[in-house]
Amino acid sequence: MNEGTAAGNPDERQARPWLCRLCPVRPRVDHRSVTTPRQSLQHIARMAHAPVGQKLKLLDQVREAIRIRHYSARTEEAYISWIKRFILFHGKRHSLEMGEDEITRFLSVLAVHEQVSASTQNQALCALLILYRHVLDRDVGWLQDVIRAKRPQRLPFVLTRPEVKALLGALEGVHWIMASLLDGAGLRLLECLRLRVKDTDISSHQILVREGKGNKDRRTMLPAAVKEPLAAHLEHVRQRHQHDLAQGFGRVYVPDALRRKYPHANREWGWQWVFPASQISIDPRSGEHRRHHLHESVLQRAVKEAARTIRLTKMANCHTLRHSFATHLLEDGYDIRTIQALLGHRDVKTTMIYTHVLNRGGKGVNSPMDRL
Repeated sequence: MNEGTAAGNPDERQARPWLCRLCPVRPRVDHRSVTTPRQSLQHIARMAHAPVGQKLKLLDQVREAIRIRHYSARTEEAYISWIKRFILFHGKRHSLEMGEDEITRFLSVLAVHEQVSASTQNQALCALLILYRHVLDRDVGWLQDVIRAKRPQRLPFVLTRPEVKALLGALEGVHWIMASLLDGAGLRLLECLRLRVKDTDISSHQILVREGKGNKDRRTMLPAAVKEPLAAHLEHVRQRHQHDLAQGFGRVYVPDALRRKYPHANREWGWQWVFPASQISIDPRSGEHRRHHLHESVLQRAVKEAARTIRLTKMANCHTLRHSFATHLLEDGYDIRTIQALLGHRDVKTTMIYTHVLNRGGKGVNSPMDRL
């Protein structure tokens, strides 16, 4: 049952009144659902030219607090969505009138009635902490009475080498290059899509990952098998960039204040995306016409279709290739610290989860039946 059905059925409102005030689905952030360029430009102008002494609206203050901390656009949209749902859940009461009890009730309903995952509940909590601590300047305390969603302990899916070979064999073109980087360099999906030309050193077989998870940079290898296809792909991208420049476009997003420091960097070849989108789009924040990188769903659909083609029974997605990268390095005898650095893990305990593949049977113990 969706939110619209619940809100339009009087019987349902009486039976489950909390359902009308809380959207039952986890917030989904999609660049296509971001505000339109005209709305974005009006919002920026309203924030930049607000009269002195005039206070911004609550959600505008939240956006400002998020952008000061350099959170991503996806995080901003997710947090705004959770704050809206929190206010609707409590009958559109103002946030200043609510506190620990209302937050506790909201988060507990998510865990008990909606049965959301622990990460979803934690995302909602982080959004409300931004609202109360950094916008309303109120400390909501420990929230010890919140019913927490249980975080399950699961092992990652890993493909064998023949399975990886078959999966990559079912891909072609730019999909093959991207999937090969996920499996051969251990990149996350968005790290692969956000690669820039200047960060790919084909001659040295190295990739520099900028602003990875946790806003950390790291180096990893460039597989030799990808070298020639990637070079040919970059030549095609260069020709497209030259065509865009001739048409008055050719600009890409440049992070932070680099655009003011290097005003022409967004048109330079080195700053271009390695995997650009097929069409020029409008930046939702600035309203500029730019060629963004490929959307993650492009590779996700390709990998899913490839797994279906080879009739793979395991759950295979883009992140499965990264799991396979780490596991195969362990099988080859590389030390755990080296793999931790290549994956960009902050804690070696995160990397240790891949040691499960080295076990044979349970805890590395051979079954007695095999000795009969």
